[in-house]
Amino acid sequence: MAAIGSLVFCTDCGNLLDGSSGDEKAILRCDVCGTENRDISSSAITTRSKPTSFPSALRSKLSAVQTLTEDDVQKDAVIRQTCPNCGSKEMRYYTQQLRSADEGTTVFYSCDCGHRFSINN
Repeated sequence: MAAIGSLVFCTDCGNLLDGSSGDEKAILRCDVCGTENRDISSSAITTRSKPTSFPSALRSKLSAVQTLTEDDVQKDAVIRQTCPNCGSKEMRYYTQQLRSADEGTTVFYSCDCGHRFSINN
């Protein structure tokens, strides 16, 4: 009989034996040829691998991660839209789905002067 980890195979026909428990006193009977085999599998399998054994694009980018502060994060996108209140050439905007999924989103615009308005797409 041969054992590979917790898998036990019949010595006569090579069939995979069922019911392996890791108990060396247990006898396993082959369903194909009827041969009785001792259970020589290990009850616990421990494997170890190095992080370099499984290359990962994400792991290689860990050193390229930037730390951002709250001031660095821009909450709204900027668009070239003239503010109807003050005439500024840039406005901030964000979109939100307010109605059903088969209808367009609502675009919310805001200017540094405090003027806000929305457009339904």
